[in-house]
Amino acid sequence: MTADHTIAEPPAPPPPPLAPFLPAPRRSAAEEARTLVAANRVGSLATLSADGAPWASIVTYGSLGDGSPVLCVSTLAEHGRNLHRDTRASLVVSADAGDGDPLDVGRVTLAGRALVPDGWEEDAARAAHVAAIPQAAQLADFGDFSLWILRVHRVRWVGGYGRMQSAEADAYAAAEPDPVEPVAARARDHLNDDHADALLAMARALAGYTDATSARCDGLDRYGLNLRVQTPRARVGFGEPVARAADLRAATVTLARRARRP
Repeated sequence: MTADHTIAEPPAPPPPPLAPFLPAPRRSAAEEARTLVAANRVGSLATLSADGAPWASIVTYGSLGDGSPVLCVSTLAEHGRNLHRDTRASLVVSADAGDGDPLDVGRVTLAGRALVPDGWEEDAARAAHVAAIPQAAQLADFGDFSLWILRVHRVRWVGGYGRMQSAEADAYAAAEPDPVEPVAARARDHLNDDHADALLAMARALAGYTDATSARCDGLDRYGLNLRVQTPRARVGFGEPVARAADLRAATVTLARRARRP
């Protein structure tokens, strides 16, 4: 008697997108940096002590139209005395991680030289700092306090694990903070809570995931939405079936090595 061997047909590929989809643009590193600086008002200022050792302090700041941070510091503080001696400095600004991983959120380092403004520039610096820190309105008039502008020479943006890029100082100065950033978190939550069906339709019709079963918005900016899509499409097969639980690790390592093979 001849055995009846039935060969299963491979699953049909997902249908093509309903319309040609184009990769959505993303914010440049300069735009990311400007958006972070505009959205916050507290950072870590690094200066150089008299012996050349680095000294980091928490400071408040405002920012000028070109993104230059404006500080109001006292010579009673070591960082204030350091700036009078050596104007080299850097400022780190980070997004709020909330309950999440603080290393998986955006942050930027701005490095350059600080200067004491005068004339119209002093007026602009004072207005920028007070707009961000209203309670500092009187501090600049105290004898030990002075306004400083950090002229940015280097910019390094990190968006979380595996996302990082430098930006030219001129590109940073010319970029604009994202205008939707102040409402982005609220808009994201609204989309996820009330418009899950619309997000799924976007994933299927506009992002090419025609077999998606669900979609959530992870974040959004002036250029578009970041969607986290659930789909059965992404499946990778082992070289051969795993016969024992103890062999699972070895099989997975083999896949990883195959994936990294030139």
